[in-house]
Amino acid sequence: MSILNETYALSNGVEIPKLGLGTWFIDDDKASDAVRAAIEIGYRNIDTAQAYGNERGVGEGVRTSGLAREDLFVSTKLAAEIKDYDAATAAIDESLAKLDVGYIDLMLIHAPQPWDDFRGDDYAEGNRQAWRALEDAHRAGKIRAIGVSNFLQSDLENILAHSTVAPHVNQVLLHAGNTPEELLAFCGERNILVQAYSPIAHGTLLDSPQIKTIAEKYEVSVPQLCIRYTLQLGTQPLPKTANPNHMRSNAAVDFEISEADMTALRTLDERDYGEHAAFPVYSGK
Repeated sequence: MSILNETYALSNGVEIPKLGLGTWFIDDDKASDAVRAAIEIGYRNIDTAQAYGNERGVGEGVRTSGLAREDLFVSTKLAAEIKDYDAATAAIDESLAKLDVGYIDLMLIHAPQPWDDFRGDDYAEGNRQAWRALEDAHRAGKIRAIGVSNFLQSDLENILAHSTVAPHVNQVLLHAGNTPEELLAFCGERNILVQAYSPIAHGTLLDSPQIKTIAEKYEVSVPQLCIRYTLQLGTQPLPKTANPNHMRSNAAVDFEISEADMTALRTLDERDYGEHAAFPVYSGK
């Protein structure tokens, strides 16, 4: 069975495909082609964000894919800078309009702080307000599941203590060489699915000698090994690509990493993101 046909069940029973397509850095005018190509290959889970600037293109790709809307899972994210109820409510409706796909399957708060203050001040009250807007949209049927992204345990505890709906998802930077064990355990205990963005660390793992050696053992590529690793952790990877050949390769992960090699990958420290460290999520804060 192809990984593209497998799903996880969120805590509210909503099914989410185990492998998704990330669309960060895919321009709006190219997003529809990328999404259609992915759907033709068999992808059913498409991830975007207000900050990516390509919701319109992603929505066009979904609408023109030829598949029924209910066969696809579309996620987006509330801009990290939005930390009040009214602005969040307006932004949710704006995403619905730009995507124009009827409803959103999953919507996340993109980060617990604005990007220019990432891991800085405490925005606990602002996150509670943004979350309340997501809860109301969820209750109204505009969004099927709601969650967060880049949230640490303390950020999650703030939401859990003041919510009527617990987060269904926490999307975080997770890859071989950067495995946040305590956060994974915390989410697992609360039935919060962890999504892994940048499972190949924005491409920096392609040059890792240790990971290359393990990939060669299984006769797979480094991206295939890294994607399989996140799946065996019980997380949901979102590799980003607009290249159909890479989409096919990323989905060819029908192999099993041994327990010993999983341990080796879990204990690696590969967090040198080079030029990409300019982005807050890779900055090491």
